[in-house]
This record gives sequence, C-alpha cells and structure tokens, in this order.
Amino acid sequence: MTILEEERHGNVVVLRINRPERANALNREMHRRFRTHFAALADDPSVAVVVLTATGDRVFSAGMDLKEFAESANGPDPEGEPLTAGLDPIIKHAFPKPLIAAVNGAALGGGFELVLGCDLVVAAEHARFGLPEVSRGLVAGGGGLFLSNRVPVAVALEIGLTGDPITAARALELGLVNRVVPGDRLLEEALALAARIARNGPIALRFTKRVMWRSKPGDDWDALWAETGEVFDSEDALEGARAFAERREPRWTGR
Repeated sequence: MTILEEERHGNVVVLRINRPERANALNREMHRRFRTHFAALADDPSVAVVVLTATGDRVFSAGMDLKEFAESANGPDPEGEPLTAGLDPIIKHAFPKPLIAAVNGAALGGGFELVLGCDLVVAAEHARFGLPEVSRGLVAGGGGLFLSNRVPVAVALEIGLTGDPITAARALELGLVNRVVPGDRLLEEALALAARIARNGPIALRFTKRVMWRSKPGDDWDALWAETGEVFDSEDALEGARAFAERREPRWTGR
C-alpha cells in the first residue's frame, strides 16, 4: 500500500494521504514521502497546482502518529532528521506553487497544521479542525504560530488551550476555509478551484503567492522550532503518547 498517493488531472496533481487504518496519522515515513513528492512537484514545470487530501470520509489527518512516537521513546530519527522535516515545504509556505487542501474529515493537530500551511481550503460539511496537543502534553508548534496569524488571538487561544475542535461552518466564518461543500462534492469542487487557478501564468502565481504570504507578520522560525523541541523532549510528551497508545488517562508530572 502506498501511504501517499499521487494522481494527475491535467496540470493539477492530487496528493492523497492514505493511512485510513491509522486515521491518516503522519508517521516518519509519511514525512519522508512528503519531502520527496513536494521536491519533485516543485521542479516539475508541468504541474501548476497541487491539491492535498486524504482517503476516506472521516479523517483528513489526526496529526502526529502518537503510537509511533510512544514506541520510539522519543529517540532520534535514524537518519538524523527532525520529526517534522518533511512538512517544512508546506507549513513554512516554502512550496512555490498554489496548494489547496481538500479536507474530507477531521483535521487535528499536525493535520490542522497541514491545512493552515495550504494556500486555499475546501472543506466537507462534516470536517472539523482542532489543536488537541495540550491534551497529550504537547505544544501546537506550527499550528499555534499559523492560527494566531490567521484569526483573532483570543480565538486562537481558545482553540489551542482547550484542545476542542471547531466545525467547518465555524472555520468558514473565521476565514480559515474558502468553501464548505457536501462531502460527495469535495474533490470535484477542489479540482474546479485548482483548474481555475492553473489557468493563470505560473510565474505570476508563484510570485503572487510569495508576496502575499510574506506580507504577513513573521517570526524567527528556527528559534521558535528550537523552543518547541523542549516540549517534544519532555517526559509529559512521552507520557501523553503512551497514554494514547494504551487507551488510558495520562499521568502528568510537569517534567
């Protein structure tokens, strides 16, 4: 089984996260696949727009694979890569071409980060968005940074500090989503939007995207990621992952 599927629709490429048996969670192999695919797509002149979606109608992505995280005992990646390295082109808006999220279900944690890293979002009516990291003793790193720049800080704080998800309708009200459509029309609507964008000049699209994202207030990414690394190295982070894997309530220590 291919955990990240790629299909062509003219000059539009659909990337599909394909781990439905694990709620489309993002494991280390998925990160490697993202890095490889996005590097190739960035260099392919025949690709104008990319649509990111997932298999099934229940979950877009539950975020980091907590079972894998727990089993790794928070050890380093065998290849020495940061846990989220494969997502950098997306979450830092470094991918040069328009990127559309077609959200087929719940987008939580790192799944919500993926959505926030995309340029446009089409969501199914039943989709939900949330940052549940605090309930697992983790920090919403990229999600927290992006969300607080996209919605009022009070709203971002409520989502981040409660860990509670919001509906697609609420996300549309907040300007996080461009369109909300019935689930059976999701990919059709996303592809139609992609085709409309793909009609425009590729250089113009690339620079328009770059200018608009750089107009947003920014921070020192490397310093911010270094700070979040302290949370991932904590005992509570590992405890939260283990509790999830063992289906029990976590026992926090504050360390």
